[in-house]
Amino acid sequence: MDEQCIRVRVSGLVQGVFFRASTQEQARAKGISGYVKNLPDGRVEVVACGDEDALERLVEWLHKGPDRARVDHVDVETVNFRSHQGFNIK
Repeated sequence: MDEQCIRVRVSGLVQGVFFRASTQEQARAKGISGYVKNLPDGRVEVVACGDEDALERLVEWLHKGPDRARVDHVDVETVNFRSHQGFNIK
């Protein structure tokens, strides 16, 4: 199956609640590469590359996030991104 890449921007109470570390854990468990980072406007950005099923499961999780998060909105777009090894926190 071909690898796909997506960019996801998550808004709500998503900074300071272990969102990045939890996303990294979820992505690694699903065999997804890419990164997660905080944005200056308070959102979290995730760039994720993997097979379609794994990406769908990650996006489903991103709609909930970790226990202390409150997700208000999730914006997903397909992107051209050169995948790299692992999933990192920036």
